[in-house]
Amino acid sequence: MLNIGAKAPVVDTVDQNGQKIKSDFKGKSIVYFYPKDDTPGCTKEACSFRDDSSLFQQVGAKVYGVSTDDATSHKAFANKYNLNFTLLADPEKKISSAFGALSEKGYASRVTYLIQDGVVKHVWPKVNPEGHSQEVLAKLKELK
Repeated sequence: MLNIGAKAPVVDTVDQNGQKIKSDFKGKSIVYFYPKDDTPGCTKEACSFRDDSSLFQQVGAKVYGVSTDDATSHKAFANKYNLNFTLLADPEKKISSAFGALSEKGYASRVTYLIQDGVVKHVWPKVNPEGHSQEVLAKLKELK
């Protein structure tokens, strides 16, 4: 797991639409890792970020969801729940590994990073999907 103050790894992958994404996380970014698309806890967490998307926009933050699922799975998940933020595909597990978020079972652990200008500002190492987006928003507002 990355520590506060660590430089965030550059991400080079595709999103749920197959679009190439390369991000060094300039500005404010939320990178949340979750185990699997369209499972109960992961869906609850994703839908809470979706429902709060305008609040994240108000504080100038981009939200990225990451799991070890591929872009096709992400697209189906995003379409089914009208997710309005970027899902990063990590089937090769490189992103999860670089962020220290890969579980022993080979899928992404439920970890969230708040990144500002490429530097980790806060880490939630064991996330409870219920109300997590509000917890992240509160911390983002402290950064202003």
